Amino acid sequence: MSTTSSTASRSPWLAKDFTSVFDYAAVSNHRAAVALLLVCLLGFLPGIFQIPPVDRDEAYFAQATKQMIETGDYVDIRYQDDVRYRKPVGIYWLQAGVVNTATALGLANARTTIWLYRMPSLFGAIGAVLLTYWCALAFVSRRGALLAALMMASCTMLGAEARLAKTDAVLLFTVVAAMSALARVYLASRATDEARPGLTLLAIFWTALAGGILIKGPLILMIVGLAAATLSIIDCSARWLLALRPIPGLMWLFLLVLPWFIAIYARVGSQFLVASVGEDMLAKVASPQETHGAPPGLYVLLFFATFFPASMLAGLAAPAVWAVRRQAAARFLLAWLVPSWIMFELVVTKLPHYVMPLFPAIAILIAGAIESKVLSRRPWLVRGTIWWFLAPVIVSIIAIIAAIVISRDLVLVAWPFLAGAVVCGLFAWQLFDDDGAEHAFVRATAASVLMAISIYAVVVPALTPAFPSVALAEVLHDASCPHPVAASVGYEEPSLVFLTGTTTHFTDAAGAADFLRQGGCRFAFIESRKERAFALRAEAIGLRYNAGPSVEAFNISIGHPITIAVFQSAESP
Repeated sequence: MSTTSSTASRSPWLAKDFTSVFDYAAVSNHRAAVALLLVCLLGFLPGIFQIPPVDRDEAYFAQATKQMIETGDYVDIRYQDDVRYRKPVGIYWLQAGVVNTATALGLANARTTIWLYRMPSLFGAIGAVLLTYWCALAFVSRRGALLAALMMASCTMLGAEARLAKTDAVLLFTVVAAMSALARVYLASRATDEARPGLTLLAIFWTALAGGILIKGPLILMIVGLAAATLSIIDCSARWLLALRPIPGLMWLFLLVLPWFIAIYARVGSQFLVASVGEDMLAKVASPQETHGAPPGLYVLLFFATFFPASMLAGLAAPAVWAVRRQAAARFLLAWLVPSWIMFELVVTKLPHYVMPLFPAIAILIAGAIESKVLSRRPWLVRGTIWWFLAPVIVSIIAIIAAIVISRDLVLVAWPFLAGAVVCGLFAWQLFDDDGAEHAFVRATAASVLMAISIYAVVVPALTPAFPSVALAEVLHDASCPHPVAASVGYEEPSLVFLTGTTTHFTDAAGAADFLRQGGCRFAFIESRKERAFALRAEAIGLRYNAGPSVEAFNISIGHPITIAVFQSAESP
């Protein structure tokens, strides 16, 4: 977007450098891919190696994978002695593949190194950004596609999921791959010189569907299926779907998906389907699960935080998107977005990451509006860009206060990055009218990356009281006796099992005393409210034990401080 020379002379040199990098990257697909990869690494890598296992979902997934590796059973999914049939096996296989590779390469303690379990999420997030660029090329120019991909690379929700050993970043990768292929098939059917899609495109589509099913069950089928059904209804024809070659495509999908489903059915019968589809997926539709219930409309409210900083442009692009809603390109993207978003809003159980597979469609719609220079100029919408400045300020204050309150740490190392984020956000907001949305968003992306570096690489790792499992695991690792085992009372987080061993025993105060009485290298971790009951039981059975250190912590899963006392058996084996 052109500017006057006087405006250009007023633009700070830092702002010019960011936009020059964008201009350089937009010259070719190769440069764009390299630039996106660098932005992803800068935005996603900080914190992956430093942050301990996060309760609860991440630690559950990692521990179930660790047990697969320990037992050599890659069919069944278990957390200690309980089955864990909420999700299919795909993510566990990916994590196990990384950990086994690291073990083969000689990495020490690979099985309890959490960042190895996060690698599939990291690669899935980077792949989703690159695939967003490829998908966008079907709708906008290279410059617009780069902008859409940057929106995903700077997305706060994707940044969080890229650092967690869970399913969602990998699921996003499979959804974007499938929708990218489906978009090209659909747009080709609308063209006058219609050409049949190549085998590579079809292989991408059906393989992505299979991968998505193995990662998170039928969710990918809902998103892709609703989009295809909506387009077919609007166009009054489903003939375009024949170009996907459904018969050989379904055969390929079943070939990839059925072997494990057959194996798990042969092992446990219908128990997996009942647990994953009935108790996990369908139950969330009608009732809140794990206290995550909320009324419709929550995702719209959360959108401005979860898709930040690109969400600040969504309102500006909305009128232009509505104006072209009948065009084939916009129709496809809206079919990807709207039906599934409505479904997610109607589901009672709500978590912020559920709608993340729909974000690429929003990014491409916004990029198209920016490229066409049809963003709304309504002042009340333009004023929303002030959040590019306010958000870094607010996040910085909250992060520093949290570090001081929880860890008594000023986290001074984070201050230059937080200050840089505030400055970049200020430039993004102040120069929006002068330089346009494209260049302003590049600066907002820089602010997002700097915030990610400060928060994930410095602030969160400094919150050591929020990760008591690490301190408790160190007690076992430093034990002078061989093969230490532990029982825990009042603190039952999966991160403790992951770090201290599958044999870690969760029990009550009396059970912990009985556990120590068996002698050997045994430890009991007793939450302060349970200490009296433990002492009474120990006295009743004549238990002799040694008191160890107390761990002052903050349990983020329940949201309040806790104190955990450590006791070691003094009995002979």
